[in-house]
Formats: sequence, structure tokens, C-alpha cells
Amino acid sequence: MKQAIVARTDIGMGEGKLAAQAAHASLSAYQDASERARKKWQGEGQKKVVLKGDSESRLFELADKADREGLPYAIVRDAGHTQLEPGTVTALAVGPARDDSVDRVTGDLSLY
Repeated sequence: MKQAIVARTDIGMGEGKLAAQAAHASLSAYQDASERARKKWQGEGQKKVVLKGDSESRLFELADKADREGLPYAIVRDAGHTQLEPGTVTALAVGPARDDSVDRVTGDLSLY
């Protein structure tokens, strides 16, 4: 079981902003997962990987793929209080789900 978090590389998020957006994505996708998947993932250590996404459109493509695969996912839009304009898409989380299922959606992306 794992969760993949895809953060945009094209909008110049600072390290703190990136961490916050990844946390928002992780929690939101976790809430979208079934109770069984949440418990299994928690029991296995809540494995996560943060990956690079080069554009808003790429995150939406991946979200569509996750949806077609029946995986929990979440897209994060920034509130616009600090570095970014309100509504800027910053991150996508896919899973928690089986490693191979998540990899079918995000397996071609590079580590952040």
C-alpha cells in the first residue's frame, strides 16, 4: 500500500508551500479511500512518495486515470493567502491503494 503525491514543478512553490500542499493532498485522498484501505495503509506505515508534475493539465490527466482505475485521489487548489493566486492547482494525491495500482497511474513520474 502506498500513496503518491504529485506536486507541480512549474509554479515555483517554496519548500514550505510544497510541504503544506502535499499534506493537504495526502489527507484529502486518505479521506476519499475506503475504511479498509485506510486501515491497511496505516498498518503498513503509511508509505508515501512525492513526484514531479510539470503542469496543471498533467495533474488532471493523472486524476482522470486514477478515477478510471477506481483509486482514491484528491486535487488541491491553493487558497491564495501567500505565494500563489487563489485557485491555483498545486498537487494531486493518488491512493492509498496497492502499490501496483498507484504505479499504473504515476509510475512514469520522477521523484521530487
